[in-house]
Amino acid sequence: MNQLLRFTTAGSVDDGKSTLIGRLLFDSKSIFEDQLEAVTASSSKKGFDYVDLSLLTDGLKSEREQGITIDVAYRYFATPKRKFIIADTPGHIQYTRNMVTGASTANLALILIDARKGLIEQTFRHSFLASLLKIPHIIVCVNKMDLVDYKEEVFQKIVEDYKAFSSKLEVHDIQFVPISALIGDNVVNRSEKMEWYLGATLLHMLETVHIESDYNHIDSRFPVQYVIRPQTREHQDFRGYAGRVAGGIFKVGEEILVLPSGFTSKIKTIEFGDQQLEEAFAPMSVTITLEDDIDISRGDILAKPTNHPQSDQDIDLMLCWMNQRPLKLNSKFFIRHTTRETKAILKEITYKLDISSAQPVEGVEQLAMNDIARVKLRTAQPLMFDSYRKNRITGSLILVDENTNETVAAGMIV
Repeated sequence: MNQLLRFTTAGSVDDGKSTLIGRLLFDSKSIFEDQLEAVTASSSKKGFDYVDLSLLTDGLKSEREQGITIDVAYRYFATPKRKFIIADTPGHIQYTRNMVTGASTANLALILIDARKGLIEQTFRHSFLASLLKIPHIIVCVNKMDLVDYKEEVFQKIVEDYKAFSSKLEVHDIQFVPISALIGDNVVNRSEKMEWYLGATLLHMLETVHIESDYNHIDSRFPVQYVIRPQTREHQDFRGYAGRVAGGIFKVGEEILVLPSGFTSKIKTIEFGDQQLEEAFAPMSVTITLEDDIDISRGDILAKPTNHPQSDQDIDLMLCWMNQRPLKLNSKFFIRHTTRETKAILKEITYKLDISSAQPVEGVEQLAMNDIARVKLRTAQPLMFDSYRKNRITGSLILVDENTNETVAAGMIV
């Protein structure tokens, strides 16, 4: 089975993110000929003497005209070793919310640095966001090496500067690669112009980064998405619980606890399509049947009696506000957490984060779009949750506007 790696790209405007992704797709032979023809035609129309590969990812017309990425562009490609989903996220400060959206499910972040400029404010901001969103792996791509004559000392200086800064972050796996996305040095193919660099190419790093341990296989969590009752003659008494394992390992015959009711039972079968499995683990989607008839519905969580999520109505979280209308105290929302939905009210804004300096700003009365803050919510019914650090699925939630049904915020439970 080909493993799936989700990664996000981040960097300042004009650092070459879209060109890098275009180069990855092009050199790994992951684009169709008609796509290449369209990009070649657009490039010559713009008067370029090269094929502008960034046009492969810039899907919005206004982006192509301005040459910047506004929305999150998702791209899929595969090599014999892995499948990939890329979230190409914007570099501008006013699109922080898009970066949070693209990065929330990523295993890895590619952070681009222009070799001529070195570390800039956007580098700190994006690295801090990657750390806040608990992305386990970072690859720092020092791009545009062709414009600094492929000098080793330029690359080494950026590596040292980044290491000094990142010691404050909670990211333990950081790799560095010197590249030229435009020419293709060290992206898919090794560069002959940087013989001093003995490390792997970017694609090799992406294919070999170890992501098995990114999933929490200790704390077993199974949010019930759907109760299956076929009501047919051959399956008259069948009652299965379908969902996606959010953490841990579930085995046939094991005792489980149902939350919020607190009832216990044993796992009778684990089914995956027509197959009967002995165990299921994150991130598999399966149907579980139990030995006892218990009243279970969508939004309940199956866990282990000795290890289960917290249950509370007062939730402390980091919130990214995504709406143009400011967020004020005592605002009411629908809250969506795993497969559960309930109402919530904003009780307190503890502090707002200054993303540029990563320092808290206290005494804030309201939040504007793209602000990230630590807040306290009170929910109408208890939520069963873990901290985001422990489990990114049971530790995250979204807020939905009661009137417009828009998603207005994303939160990470502290």
